[in-house]
Parts: sequence; structure tokens; C-alpha cells
Amino acid sequence: MRRYNVWRPIMLIAVALLTNSLVTNLAGVFGMTPESASSLGVVAMIIAGLITYNRMMKTRRK
Repeated sequence: MRRYNVWRPIMLIAVALLTNSLVTNLAGVFGMTPESASSLGVVAMIIAGLITYNRMMKTRRK
């Protein structure tokens, strides 16, 4: 645990939540129903979380 970086999980959570709110708000502005916009936001949140995690792990492996 001596090389544990506390900022990585915080950044991962922040990116996921910000992506969720941004996509949900943009979809609502463009006229989607709130349920569809929320579903699209969750999908975008998962994709952004995976991309962020992969980028963090790629730099750690090298």
C-alpha cells in the first residue's frame, strides 16, 4: 500500500459523474425525454470511466 495514489480513484469518480451530468443535460437540451437522457448519461459515464481507467493503468504499466 505504500505506492497507493489517492487521487486516481477521486479523478475516476469525478470524470464519471461530470460526464453523466454533462451528457444528461445536453440530451435534455436537445429534446430527449428525461428517462432517455438519464440512460444515455449512464452509458456515457460507464464509457468515460473505462477510458479513464485504461489510460491510468497504461501509464502505470510502462
